Amino acid sequence: MPREYPLEKVRNIGIIAHIDAGKTTVSERILFYTGISYKIGEVHEGTTVMDWMEQERERGITITSAATTVFWIPTYRAGNKEYQHQFNLIDTPGHIDFTVEVKRSLRVLDGAVVVFDGVAGVEPQSETNWHYADEYRVPRICFINKLDRMGASFEKSLASIYERLTKHAVAMQMPIGAEAHFKGVVNLLEHKAYEFEGEHGERVVEIPIPEGLKKEMQERRHHLIEKIVDNDDALLSSYLEGKEIPVEDLRRVLRKAVIANKLVPVLCGSALKNKGVQFVLDAVVDYLPSPPDLPPVKGTDPKSDAEIVRRARDDEPFSALAFKVATDPYVGNLTYFRNYSGVLTRGSYILNASKNRQERIGRIVRLHANERKEVEEVYAGGIAAIVGLKDTTTGDTLCAPDAPIVLEQIIFPEPVIGVRIEPKTKADQEKMSTALHRLAEEDPTFRVAGDIETGETIISGMGELHLEIIVDRMKREFGVQANVGRPQVAYKETITQEAEAEGKYIRQSGGRGQYGHVRLTVKPLAREKGFVFVDAIRGGDIPREFIPAVEKGVREALEKGVLAHYPMTDVEVTLYDGSFHEVDSSEAAFKIAGSIALQEAARRAKPAVLEPIMKVQVIVPQEFLGEVTGDINSRRGKIEAMSDRANVKVVDAHVPLSEMFGYATELRSMTQGRGSFTMEFSHREEVPANIAQLIIEGKKK
Repeated sequence: MPREYPLEKVRNIGIIAHIDAGKTTVSERILFYTGISYKIGEVHEGTTVMDWMEQERERGITITSAATTVFWIPTYRAGNKEYQHQFNLIDTPGHIDFTVEVKRSLRVLDGAVVVFDGVAGVEPQSETNWHYADEYRVPRICFINKLDRMGASFEKSLASIYERLTKHAVAMQMPIGAEAHFKGVVNLLEHKAYEFEGEHGERVVEIPIPEGLKKEMQERRHHLIEKIVDNDDALLSSYLEGKEIPVEDLRRVLRKAVIANKLVPVLCGSALKNKGVQFVLDAVVDYLPSPPDLPPVKGTDPKSDAEIVRRARDDEPFSALAFKVATDPYVGNLTYFRNYSGVLTRGSYILNASKNRQERIGRIVRLHANERKEVEEVYAGGIAAIVGLKDTTTGDTLCAPDAPIVLEQIIFPEPVIGVRIEPKTKADQEKMSTALHRLAEEDPTFRVAGDIETGETIISGMGELHLEIIVDRMKREFGVQANVGRPQVAYKETITQEAEAEGKYIRQSGGRGQYGHVRLTVKPLAREKGFVFVDAIRGGDIPREFIPAVEKGVREALEKGVLAHYPMTDVEVTLYDGSFHEVDSSEAAFKIAGSIALQEAARRAKPAVLEPIMKVQVIVPQEFLGEVTGDINSRRGKIEAMSDRANVKVVDAHVPLSEMFGYATELRSMTQGRGSFTMEFSHREEVPANIAQLIIEGKKK
């Protein structure tokens, strides 16, 4: 079957935002205006299409990224089928506990629409998501939403984007009216004003530019055109000569600048009141890239490590990245993938290059939230899902068996909080291990571990809500009833200075003995650098075949630190010497020797406990500010900044996670229920000595 849409008319886009900025409402309007749904779903009524999980509808938040395919003709080309574009759209969560969903979606998207609350402007999670988009160089457009709400201000929200995110933002529109009187937008590029008519604002109607806005509009338009022509010498000289530049030329140059991440267009509206969303869709067509607009994807040859380049073309060898694995109650395992090059056909064989395993493609489905349509092929630039892959997990590269390539992996944050969990009955025990295994496959920030000393199961994740949802899903999707303990901080251990040690494992018990002997040094690494193993063995002191066993022993010892048995991190281990026995040496002996040496070296290297520090933003009325800041200080918090927003105070602080349990309840009682806060992981820091002592003693008990 030939390709339905030329690659130039495909857009892979995500919608990202802070929680409650109205992202899912924007997505629901997109589905309505593109004709995918005939009734608008509302978050507050629990009828959304994109938030299809029961937990999402109950809580009114997005938990998993939903993928869907829609089609759009720009409003200024209305009715002309020739200009129809295909969007593969991913609606991502805004809550920090589900940040993994945003990160893995941005890795495979070509462009993003960033939604802001017109009252709050830039919020903490918008910043985190923006930095992820910077990391993957994803071109963006901004939509300042909720301009109909009391206290909404286009000016202030735009200023917060300039100050906190990027100096490259340019306003493409300005609102007509404010708060309850917001009724339409002025398009600065076209020099036109619009209102939205019909029950759901589906008719875009041109109106005269209001007299009171003409002067401001001219000033804003000049500023916009100056920013655009700066990116093109020919247009710049025409502009300096005072010539009127055609809108098509401005659009063309702006598109180039957006794709190069040199400009970020800002639009405005109110999704809930059905104003402005059609222009966001137009901007996606006009300014966000199609797959061929971006540099070709780079990877490495799994055998030689040489760099390989793949262009977004159907005639290139197939290469794709699996960016999400989901358990579907109807079809089983679904592996979402982004096809970077070539064509994937049903019934063919592919190679999972990350694990060097072949997989057969049974069924391929194109997704619309939780509904699916079977397809025979997926072309370059497409996003779809494969049913029933056996060995593929998030971040794996899928490719043609005769043209292997490994694409850059996605790196996920470490969990910061854990709880003990136990099945209620014997029947739940077996089901629980299956459920936890499945859920851990789906979510790389969710971990399951057994506590060897107590025989208990510990589950870890990014926050209390994250683990609450996991336990809820176990109950609903897998029928597992479980008792859950109190949340605990996921501490880590590290070392603070260099040290060396040797490890010897010698056993003689009749017959063949065991002999392993290693010397190694340890030194601290920068935060969040994990573990590095350096093989510095020269001249056969230890045969090559035993070195992987030493590394394995070291890794296992790192899992259990020397102070309170928390995992060790940010350590470089160098194996520099050792000896072996011609007959008695074995992999098992060297593994144990590596483990002994690591533990001894870690004890000598002044070990320390690390705790997660959270970035906290508290929003409170002025009269409670003193009490709230005093409380933050009493929790070992450091206040970074204080600012004003509408008629409330915003406090930004860094606070240890261990001090934040139960904060929601305390904040409510301190502020008569009027304060709110958001919290996300920031970094890890050494725990003060007196508190470290309490942690170590508590663990021993």
